[in-house]
Amino acid sequence: MFTSASRLRRAGLIGAAAVAGSALILRDPAAASSGGPALDAVRQRIAEAKGVVPSRSAHEAALVSSTSANPLDILVIGGGATGCGVALDAATRGLRVGLVEREDFSSGTSSRSTKLIHGGVRYLEKAVFNLDYGQLRLVFHALEERKQVIDNAPHLCHVLPCMTPCFNWFEVLYYWVGLKFYDLVAGARLLHLSRYYSADESVEQFPTLARKGNGRNLKGTVVYYDGQMNDARLNVGLACTAALAGAAVLNHAEVISFLKDEPSGRIIGARIRDNLSGREFDAHAKVVVNAAGPFCDSVRKMADDNLKPVIAPSSGVHIVLPDYYSPEGMGLIVPKTKDGRVVFMLPWLGRTIAGTTDSDTVITMLPEPHEDEIQFILDAICDYLNVKVRRTDVLSAWSGIRPLAKDPSAKNTESISRDHVVFEDYPGLVTITGGKWTTYRSMAEDAVDAAIKSGHLMPGNECITNKLRIIGGDGWDQAYFTVLAQEYVRMKRTYKGKVVPGVMDTTSAKHLSRSYGTLAEAVALIAQDENLGKRLAHGYPFLEAEVAYCARNEYCESAVDFIARRSRLAFLDTDAANRALPRIIEILATEHKWDKTRRKVETQKAKAFLETFKSSKNAQFHDGKHS
Repeated sequence: MFTSASRLRRAGLIGAAAVAGSALILRDPAAASSGGPALDAVRQRIAEAKGVVPSRSAHEAALVSSTSANPLDILVIGGGATGCGVALDAATRGLRVGLVEREDFSSGTSSRSTKLIHGGVRYLEKAVFNLDYGQLRLVFHALEERKQVIDNAPHLCHVLPCMTPCFNWFEVLYYWVGLKFYDLVAGARLLHLSRYYSADESVEQFPTLARKGNGRNLKGTVVYYDGQMNDARLNVGLACTAALAGAAVLNHAEVISFLKDEPSGRIIGARIRDNLSGREFDAHAKVVVNAAGPFCDSVRKMADDNLKPVIAPSSGVHIVLPDYYSPEGMGLIVPKTKDGRVVFMLPWLGRTIAGTTDSDTVITMLPEPHEDEIQFILDAICDYLNVKVRRTDVLSAWSGIRPLAKDPSAKNTESISRDHVVFEDYPGLVTITGGKWTTYRSMAEDAVDAAIKSGHLMPGNECITNKLRIIGGDGWDQAYFTVLAQEYVRMKRTYKGKVVPGVMDTTSAKHLSRSYGTLAEAVALIAQDENLGKRLAHGYPFLEAEVAYCARNEYCESAVDFIARRSRLAFLDTDAANRALPRIIEILATEHKWDKTRRKVETQKAKAFLETFKSSKNAQFHDGKHS
């Protein structure tokens, strides 16, 4: 977001940059390649599968069967957005692909994002006022990818208006001009035109917005549009789509060492440990792609301990508040708080998400938010609301690690890139890192291109992921939930064991439609036919049937997999997730045939995981203050 109203006197540069940049408007989507027979074949394969993915054991067998004489084309390390994007891209080009992830798909940074699909409006100010062509090109690229993410996963993504409050007429003009330029840069990828709302109109749209405070009077707001997503479910959808396209994807499988060709020293595969069974095996590949996010340096050091780090980790903390803090269809973004940071409040899955911080951090598997970071967010949003913001209202709080990257090939090694970098600093190991969720698809395309060059691979066709919808997206529309509401009921067992029918209410139907797309009917059928129609937690639409469905069709292998990634209960309400755990583990135990020991282990792991989410119940106090 534009951050300095004092620079408005230079706004004439905006017009000049607009004219100069008009030639940069990226290709019209209608002019892009249709993908041809390759795209049609992949679409048909996905449609015929009807969401039924190959078993986890089948994927492991495919990895084990790769040998030095018959290797995979590409082995991907990392099951986040970029890693799963690489697997999908490579598989749809006709390459033999494997992917391994130490924890679960989207278990790291990709599930802990801001949930926005954005073009980087903040970088636009740098582009204009610093006459930085590179920043302008970055914004153009992100805006093109923003629209593609929304188009390719319409059930998991939607357009969200974001309101910026203005407390003097100078700010009104500044933000209005800047955001109109943002619209112009979007070109054919524009979501909706930005506009100005008066103070009265703004409060009507956002009732908790303060008209007065800190000696200021609200003059109005400028509203612009970006995208919002269910990040972890989108990531899981990518993994499952890659599986249906032919990739062997294996979560809870860790690379413990690399295989190297003795004469040349080139990496030719990896030694992998299945963390569920403890089994170890070798997987051979012509090229290994390192897409491990914040952990990519540790992967690189497995190849050569002398390689210099490229990751500068940054911590981003978010909190979740009740829905009454923000209206359902409008976000609030403050581009400059008292200390110069950006803060936002966005409606998300029936609650309010607020954040974020941006501070140096150490890399850890389970980052935790510090109490002072949570308090900073609460204090910052309190300045703009007419209601008291209480620490006791924090339903969940989490921290994510942004893998900001230093390009090892750049002349200035101190520069940190907000864009992604792709490089091969060890033979056979291509690393992709940096970037952001919005550009995951093009990041994956660049990584696959680099892998093809490194391994002299022979793909059957060019990249087609710009036109490929993930599973559940084809044939879906906004009214799809009505099919579920009209044609299915929810059968549920009472605490006495009786089975009672319940309606497929609108809230449940919309939730299933928005989470699973056209595959939601399979979940509704389980709820109806297997008496799993009860809600898992009071006040939330998640159904028991989803646990069974995800265990069968989405590689949900643990209780944490479900509460954090297949559903978003841990992120929405830590205490509700805790209360739902016994039933979730009971259903997973039935699906995966767990014994009592495994059930106990799952309970312990899930509770330890939830302790890292600092809800009000998990807050620490000392002498009346948070510690």
